Amino acid sequence: MEQNSKSAQGQDDRPIVLIGMMGVGKSTIGRRLAARLGLPFVDADEEIAHAAGMTIPEIFEHFGEQEFRNGERRVIARLIEGGRKVIATGGGAFMNDETRGLILDRAIAVWLDADIDVLVERVSRREGRPLLVGKDPRTVLTELSAVRNPVYALAPIRIISGTGPHEQAVEQIVETLGL
Repeated sequence: MEQNSKSAQGQDDRPIVLIGMMGVGKSTIGRRLAARLGLPFVDADEEIAHAAGMTIPEIFEHFGEQEFRNGERRVIARLIEGGRKVIATGGGAFMNDETRGLILDRAIAVWLDADIDVLVERVSRREGRPLLVGKDPRTVLTELSAVRNPVYALAPIRIISGTGPHEQAVEQIVETLGL
């Protein structure tokens, strides 16, 4: 557990937005965190798919990553404005300058971080990750981490999601936020 220079204290009216690499557990940890805090949970990817009327892989296939990111930014902006809740974002959401600025300005950003071995094991459990189609997950995740981790580090809170139960990460978030 690590807290960057910005304090998360006193922001308890803001949504809690989970960021990090695919496979880190944003949705699973987010659902458990929301239940623990008695808050609604929203998965931004599910909201994007619902708004588009197609799956994330279909959006990528038909419109490309850039159009997906544009829709993602609009959906996250709407979710952040909708009151206190826990929001799980897609792995690339925080990489968009506008989306990142919105999250940092109007929410409590929590970076869920994990070792590459943990990520590789977790992504192998689920299909439907467009950035991994036809590629070696370890190579892709290593390359993405090298680019994304310095940006994720802009979040005021960093929580390590290890091989233990997701409840450990939930407990670390609750402790760090003082809730």
